[in-house]
Amino acid sequence: MTKTTRLMLAVLAVCGTSAALAQSSVNVYGRINTTVEHQKIGDESKSVMNSNSSYIGFRGTEDLGNGLKAGFQLEGNFGSDDGTGSTGAGINFQRHSEINLSGNFGTVRLGKFNVGSYLATADYISMHNHDTGTSADALYAYVFPEGNQISYRSPEFGGMTAEFNYGFGEKANRNTALPGDGTNTLAVAGEHKGAFDASLNYNNGPLGLGLGYTRAKTDGAFDVKEQQLGLRASYSINALTLGAYYQYYKADASATGINLDTKRHAYRLAAMYTLGASEFHANVGRAQAYKGDLSGAKTSATQWTLGYNYNLSKRTKVYGYFTKINNGDDAAYGVTTAGDNFRSIAVGVRHLF
Repeated sequence: MTKTTRLMLAVLAVCGTSAALAQSSVNVYGRINTTVEHQKIGDESKSVMNSNSSYIGFRGTEDLGNGLKAGFQLEGNFGSDDGTGSTGAGINFQRHSEINLSGNFGTVRLGKFNVGSYLATADYISMHNHDTGTSADALYAYVFPEGNQISYRSPEFGGMTAEFNYGFGEKANRNTALPGDGTNTLAVAGEHKGAFDASLNYNNGPLGLGLGYTRAKTDGAFDVKEQQLGLRASYSINALTLGAYYQYYKADASATGINLDTKRHAYRLAAMYTLGASEFHANVGRAQAYKGDLSGAKTSATQWTLGYNYNLSKRTKVYGYFTKINNGDDAAYGVTTAGDNFRSIAVGVRHLF
């Protein structure tokens, strides 16, 4: 064996050792969730087939050694009812797109994803259909404009985790509206000036608690500051799981010589009872009327759902539900025309892969 050959073999051995140390893996996963529904919106009725946030995702990690890992996650929605992509033409990854580094210090994430305040409160107690489709929570005020985010999630300490998100505005255009009484609703267009979100999530045995706070700012003809504060509690007693959240929303708008504000309280109660492969679900939410300079007397709404799931396996279930939203004359939760009510009777199947 020549000296050159031995040198080449040594180099290959070192390269092989380095590759072994940096172990990586990529997984494909997703959800197909389709319902057949009879809906009534206002005075009009129709029968439809719906895709309820069906998606395909790719998740990967690489072990960098010394407890450090690099990872990514990409998710794209598609229509399981007609096969179209999220834009009607193709699949993109606007549902979820992140790259991250994790270790003993916690996890740092970059990209677009749900913020911790929503996951720790409203999403946590949406047990019957993962807060998707026509039975999704229509009353929660989601303040954070997703995308261009940096996030830090702490390690778990005694069941407690903390998460902090910042969204870069990048002087992008943002359109929003401050709710009022249908006449005084204020449409706001301007520059997205950044957003901040913080959350705490506690889970230890049967008890769960969540706290989330968000603020966002938009500068335009009116400078708008939006805030929300949410609290969640959940508790499991054998086969029964109970959950509730409360949310306070406030927005302040100012222009030369003008100051306007609006605020609102909302809450939801949820229950799940399991019996073998069966799950029985019930939840009810209430959004009170907006108060303040843009307030009206008829902007309240109530949403309630009764549902049943039968788990054929850990990944596949068939289910049915009845859901209804009763809007005040000037409210438009879950509909496009203020004052319209919404109702749906649905049966569906969901498969995770």
